Amino acid sequence: MKRYKIALLLILLGFVGSAQPTAASIIEDFKPSSLNQPGQEYPKVNSQGYARFQILAPDARSVAVSLGLGGVKGGTVLEKDQDGYWRGTTAGAMDEGFHYYHVTIDGGVFNDPGALNFYGSARWESGIEIPAHDQDFYALKEVSHGNVQQILFPSKSTKASCRAFVYTPPSYYKDKNKKYPVLYLQHGWGEDETAWSNQGRVNLIMDNLIAEGKIKPFIVVMAYGMTNEVKFGGLSSFKIEPFQTVLVDELIPYIDTNFRTISNRANRAMAGLSMGGMETHSITLNKPDAFSHYALLSGGTYKPEEIKDKSNVKLIFISCGSRERPESVQNAVKTLKDAGFNAVAYISENTAHEFLTWRRSFKELAPLLFK
Repeated sequence: MKRYKIALLLILLGFVGSAQPTAASIIEDFKPSSLNQPGQEYPKVNSQGYARFQILAPDARSVAVSLGLGGVKGGTVLEKDQDGYWRGTTAGAMDEGFHYYHVTIDGGVFNDPGALNFYGSARWESGIEIPAHDQDFYALKEVSHGNVQQILFPSKSTKASCRAFVYTPPSYYKDKNKKYPVLYLQHGWGEDETAWSNQGRVNLIMDNLIAEGKIKPFIVVMAYGMTNEVKFGGLSSFKIEPFQTVLVDELIPYIDTNFRTISNRANRAMAGLSMGGMETHSITLNKPDAFSHYALLSGGTYKPEEIKDKSNVKLIFISCGSRERPESVQNAVKTLKDAGFNAVAYISENTAHEFLTWRRSFKELAPLLFK
């Protein structure tokens, strides 16, 4: 549990400092972030990975932008111009991919009105996208697209209707007789069931892989993991049983009844990022008859002795960023292979506990599922 707490602490950290880059070091080819609100010019990003912010706060005494992991340490303190706008550029290049951020004005925390909002750190945060050199695999392309729909399923255990999102591949509504395997895909702490499609671009990754003929089409189900019910710092007290009941006893039967699924263990997978990986680890071990494909994305590892019946497991996929703990992933997978498991390790280069790691991980995982 300690390693989960450390990883989750990293994703939540944002720092504020005053260092500014020199003008000579910056290429002035800034363009609006792809995650801006319609018609908004700021925030901007350039080809080097710098980000530039502009906030209108004429009566403020201080304005700073705090970026999470993958941003620039020290954050960005903005400077006030005569027109009432506060402006500033990050002190260095940011990691490629998606980042949460927020604005601190005179000690109060706010979202940037120029940016779209994404649920992370147990609140709606602003989002910015730094174009990645390999972004083609999650780009919106002129291919056939699947459908992401919201469902509300009854949960007797929580005495409520619970929400989930379901991705169905492009062929789902064309061939009404075809049935599909299912992947249950979990978000991390502080996020919810919107994370994998909004921040993770999982639907676009699926569409592109299917169009390229690289994967067997399958359904993806994204549910709220009940992880935010435990405050950060108290994660050691998190109990898996309530969510395990919702997932295995309530959601899976609902999906199998209302969608054309191949409803057996061999055609059912579970994966999760960060704390969602911890949930995946626990549930797959507790309910070995439910899933045959396991995947932990920056979410710990498996040991051979934890798995009671090796014949039930078709695949174990474990990944992380190169700035996390790649040696633990590689060592765990080697141990699993030596024990006779079909285990695969993936390390995302030059990334940490962030969505580019998990986008890349999903791209590598999807072709391995349901072979």
